[in-house]
Amino acid sequence: MKISKHLLCSLGLLLAAGSPQAAEPMNDVIAKDFAAATRQYSVLLDKIAGKPGFPRTLEKGEVKLVSTRDWTSGFFPGSLWYLAEATGDARWRTQAIRYTEATASAKFDKSTHDVGFILNSGYGNGLRLGAGGAAYRDALLAGATTLATRFNPKVGSIQSWNLRPNQNWQFPVIVDNMMNLELLMWASRASGDPYYREVAIAHADTTLRNHYRPDGSSWHVVDYDPLDGKVRARVTHQGNADGSAWARGQAWGLYGFTMMYRETRKPEYLQQAKAIAAFMMQHPRLPSDKVPYWDFDDPAIPNAPRDSSAAAIMSSALLELRGFVDPALAQRYGAFAEQQLRSLSSPAYLAGAGENGGFLLKHATGHKPAGSEVDVPLNYGDYYFLEALLRYKGLARPM
Repeated sequence: MKISKHLLCSLGLLLAAGSPQAAEPMNDVIAKDFAAATRQYSVLLDKIAGKPGFPRTLEKGEVKLVSTRDWTSGFFPGSLWYLAEATGDARWRTQAIRYTEATASAKFDKSTHDVGFILNSGYGNGLRLGAGGAAYRDALLAGATTLATRFNPKVGSIQSWNLRPNQNWQFPVIVDNMMNLELLMWASRASGDPYYREVAIAHADTTLRNHYRPDGSSWHVVDYDPLDGKVRARVTHQGNADGSAWARGQAWGLYGFTMMYRETRKPEYLQQAKAIAAFMMQHPRLPSDKVPYWDFDDPAIPNAPRDSSAAAIMSSALLELRGFVDPALAQRYGAFAEQQLRSLSSPAYLAGAGENGGFLLKHATGHKPAGSEVDVPLNYGDYYFLEALLRYKGLARPM
């Protein structure tokens, strides 16, 4: 009988989930993870030295670099900021500043909705950690102003992708766009201008109304008529099928609505975040190591690739969400996130010294229907993994 690579991988990951590491204190696990991160990112910096761009993934065994216009360009500087925060080592801060400031042109790029991803990861973390001062603040405000130009009040949303000749869309909005709202919420506080906040809340409300199914799962894309705001179509472009639950899309929504509840305290956002968490945590096709398959409805499961980036995003979101719910539910969220972090910290997912091109996490999936970035490292997987580790480390009480 022929056993596929993905099935062998899945069996190995399930076995690894029951490893003795589960008994290791989390503080020790996290310390080892950051030691691995400094080792790996030293390798990665060496590999890209003197080359323009930002490392995104491995392609044919080589580090793939992308320009500032790529939606993932901010995650590498963001990870460098997290390393600087975790270690206190000035070299990471120096590199974080260098790569953050290389994304400066994004603040005026009206062609993308991902200005929040690009700028917040670098400039946002840098400003939070005391770097850049007025220059970083101005870059973020300019980026928020740019992002708001994509808002259509008839639809009540920020347009995600630009129109493409081969797609019959008029105003596509993807669930991922919830993540870019944090920049707008910050800008409203920083500037005193309520418009940024109004745009973010309108977008979140529209997403809540039209993206979600009764079971708490979401479509990936909702296409609107830009003239009257009516829904034209609901599809799942990067998932297995229109009616399926693409794992990373569910994680984006969980993180986004948790963040929007933090910023607004609107109870419907908390209710939605809890519904998404329940859908993902209780799904019968979630593996025992809590690292989801790339799509919960791929008929090839268990012979299907995982998405470690979805697990990283989910764990980080749950560690924030636990602060907004009752103690019993908070304990469940915290314990689940810890399970995910333990799995991602195991050899099944965490790269060995010098492996994986210098990236941290293995077994992420970008866009499987397009055959793009399947079972590879992805820079945003590393970013949210490091963020989750820092969030865990900063909790007031152990879980």
